[in-house]
Amino acid sequence: MNSLSNTNTLPNFPLFVRLLGFAHRFGASHDAILDLKSGSAHSHIQLLTDVLSLRLALLRTLDARAKQRLQNDDGEAFFLLLAQPSYEYVVGFLAILAIGGIIVPVSAHAPLRELKYFAIQTPPLAVIYHPSCRTAVSSLARDIAVESNARTPTIDILDQCSRQPLAPGDIHVAPFWSLHPERPGLVIYTSGTTGPPKAVLLQREILSSGTLALADHFQLTTDDVLLHCMPLHHIAGITVCFVPFLLAGARIEFTTFDVQPIWQRWKDSGVTVFGGVPTMYNRLLREYEDNIKSSPNQKTYIGGLRQLRFLMSGTSALPAPLQRKWSDLTGGKPILERYGATEFSTAILTPLRPNGDVPAGSVGKVLSGCEVKLANGNDSEILIKAPGMFTGYHNDPAGTRKSFDAQGFFKTGDIGRREGEWWFISGRASIDIIKTGGYKVSALDVERELSALPYVSEAAVVGVSDDDLGQRVAAIVILRDAGTLDLSQLRDDLRGSLSSYKLPTLLCVVEHLPRTASGKVKKVEARKEIFEGGRNRAYVVQSALSPRNSSARPQARL
Repeated sequence: MNSLSNTNTLPNFPLFVRLLGFAHRFGASHDAILDLKSGSAHSHIQLLTDVLSLRLALLRTLDARAKQRLQNDDGEAFFLLLAQPSYEYVVGFLAILAIGGIIVPVSAHAPLRELKYFAIQTPPLAVIYHPSCRTAVSSLARDIAVESNARTPTIDILDQCSRQPLAPGDIHVAPFWSLHPERPGLVIYTSGTTGPPKAVLLQREILSSGTLALADHFQLTTDDVLLHCMPLHHIAGITVCFVPFLLAGARIEFTTFDVQPIWQRWKDSGVTVFGGVPTMYNRLLREYEDNIKSSPNQKTYIGGLRQLRFLMSGTSALPAPLQRKWSDLTGGKPILERYGATEFSTAILTPLRPNGDVPAGSVGKVLSGCEVKLANGNDSEILIKAPGMFTGYHNDPAGTRKSFDAQGFFKTGDIGRREGEWWFISGRASIDIIKTGGYKVSALDVERELSALPYVSEAAVVGVSDDDLGQRVAAIVILRDAGTLDLSQLRDDLRGSLSSYKLPTLLCVVEHLPRTASGKVKKVEARKEIFEGGRNRAYVVQSALSPRNSSARPQARL
């Protein structure tokens, strides 16, 4: 903490060392962050100047108890960060890191009830926010004061930005002030698809060697330009689509996901990397097929797309038909897939330039620095060790103990297999492995074949309890065009690619699927709502078996 008395001194941490190096190299001539919505651009030296300004404002706001907590580095120095993906988010993120705090990024659109839950689970020393979140932050601070009889400081990031840039030579990295890499530096809340969100404590190393490995894997340079539209309160948005690019000195262009502006930005050329999730790629493809394909500017759009070095996808499995269509559009560059989780970021991903074809359905090879094994050979649980992986779930020692094996490997709860160096994911044991009539069915396998059907836009598969079979294979489908779909037709169309026991025996056609902010389908919620009548909403559920053999309760359309 003594080094904090020097307002222009940064801790000795790879991220700050690199950013200061880029500031010396480029001065104000190279944009580090560009906000496409506002059109504002910011250099590395402007970024560091604003980070130091915000850190100083934080220090002046914190009381003696909070400063002592930072001094102790006790794993409890939490700072809530409420900001949409933007330059202000980056300033807030780095300022918390530069003060030695633990970053707790929260969605700028989170309801007050959720914000209060996060504040209770990880009590903040301060709340740092984008001005668009001022009303929510004021309400949160008021409720915290009422319930805990304590004042929580709040700071508007924008008030500390756009200061006169310092000269690079006026900023220093303190040689004897290091941030311990194994201490917590980041908290990400799980998506809550299988229960209440858990506060995942991640080591600072995940923001250094963990993300440097990805920067090296992708061969990122200062010439790269990332078009960023992922949520920045989820692990992939931060450790895959943000920090590696900061470390490499690439330009990060923030925008919200909207198919037309994304295609327009590609058309304008200059973007070299794009990251998304399967839902995004599905909607971008539909925009191409519905509008761009017949446009007189079609070649210009495709020309801009093909300037990208690579596209990447994660969060959930990328359907093979979608992969093939994008490979055709990009001129033979497959979308790079990865396997990760909140607890360890990324451990398996597609090589940037694989020797030969990537096996169908594979998520890639083990990332350098990570260890991956199977609990009991193929088709068993995947176990992971990775740089910077989580140290535990905050305030849940029992849950933390259950999450590791005797050798310290994280028990992912996902089922997988390995073929040589290539890894394949069958799905989550608790959700995606359906036990029906003595067989085990991977929901992801069925989803993959459903997505290959020309009339299916998106699909999710869940197991529904059944007195006779144990579980039934239930398909939830979004059609590509308006119309109807008969379950018997669907089963006939799948017989050539799926064994009979894998064929869906329940079907519901819907317009939307419930999703998390990162695009992951909330399967538990969908199953309860559609097949178990959890919210008394009306759905048409078709069944291929006699209703007396099922505990599912199909709902009649009102």
